[in-house]
Amino acid sequence: MLDIKVIRKNLAWAKEKLATRGIKAAKLDQLVEIDAKRRQAISESEQLKAQRNDASAAIAAAKRQKQDASAAIAAMRTVGGKIKQLDAAISELASQQQDLLLRLPNFPADSDPIGPDESYNEEVRKWHETTTFNFKPLAHWDLGTKLDILDWDRAAKVSGARFVYYKGAGALLERAVFNFFLDENTKAGYTEIIPPYLVNDHSMQGTGQFPKFREDVYTIVDNDDPDKPLDLTLIPTAEVPLVNYFRNEIIHGEKLPINVTALSPAFRSEAGSAGRDTRGLIRMHEFRKVEMVKVCRPEESWNELDKLIHNAEHLLQKLGLPYHVVALSTGDASFTSAKTFDLEVWMPAQDKYREISSCSNCTDFQARRAQIRYRDDDGKLHLAHTLNGSGLAVGRTVAAILENYQNQDGTITVPEALVPYMNGMTKIVKETSLI
Repeated sequence: MLDIKVIRKNLAWAKEKLATRGIKAAKLDQLVEIDAKRRQAISESEQLKAQRNDASAAIAAAKRQKQDASAAIAAMRTVGGKIKQLDAAISELASQQQDLLLRLPNFPADSDPIGPDESYNEEVRKWHETTTFNFKPLAHWDLGTKLDILDWDRAAKVSGARFVYYKGAGALLERAVFNFFLDENTKAGYTEIIPPYLVNDHSMQGTGQFPKFREDVYTIVDNDDPDKPLDLTLIPTAEVPLVNYFRNEIIHGEKLPINVTALSPAFRSEAGSAGRDTRGLIRMHEFRKVEMVKVCRPEESWNELDKLIHNAEHLLQKLGLPYHVVALSTGDASFTSAKTFDLEVWMPAQDKYREISSCSNCTDFQARRAQIRYRDDDGKLHLAHTLNGSGLAVGRTVAAILENYQNQDGTITVPEALVPYMNGMTKIVKETSLI
């Protein structure tokens, strides 16, 4: 959440910055107007309360001297009514202001490419030449089906579209990938956490999913009243429980920076994605992802972003998967992020790079929503900065391995880094069908 004081004092600047993220100036004019009315009502209420306090003391003194105080008492009843009306107005205005602030995205960093969509993203660097073959490469969904390690049809029967069964070596590969990620992340200094997969509304608001993105998630409803949502939502990413672990906490500055990582399922309704990536592991309703989250001092956050990106790149390099790093434009970056770099892995059958990790510095945006603070050496409290990045999306990594390590005979060579996690298996071959 943005700081209303910053917007109030730098309105023209705030309009210019948020315009690059699609926010109209009228929205900020509305916000500062509500803020001005709220502060004016607070001032009037405080003046009346001071007047009432003075009058109460005078009335008490008059009563002690046996003087008639009925007129003063009647006047104070009128004042009390005005105070009640003002306090109700303050509460309503504060609620309106909060709702507007919760729906505004983070200010983009000055270095962000400016543009409305992904076509304005800028490539920062590439790693490794893209994979080429002397035969026409197959897409990972065809490879998985031919090898009988991915079953889309039965998943559609059991669950619906955008679900999959991993079988045999496919299941082993998925497990190998996320265990490899967790091991590498913990070696890099991250503390592993197994978080809850259901979180409450305060947590979803704390990381920026609510109220703006309610339609993108799966919310649990009351069995007795399906139209009544409960205060529980399936997580769209482990970022939510990891960041909210620190919600409403005061961290001692000596403990910063904090680095945590977690494997979790991610549940996404994929609202608005009809017709996009309908085949394969790229856009699923349920998938696994290893997340990395950092909590740090403000002056450390840009250096920590570099480290976060390095941690994610390290995983792709160990797997030998070609990728490039892209700086996202103001219109393509996430709602909570001040700056985001995407790692996109090469997919030979699609002849393009596809996102496999987003690494973001959210500055104090989430910390203000979730009240994540730290105490400095002088005992003063400050909002922390939070960062998050995929380390990595597991299903997309499996897809990239299948496509980049495929052989002409349809088998898959196992990346060397994963062989110990695959019980020594060096090649995935067609399996005997279960049925």
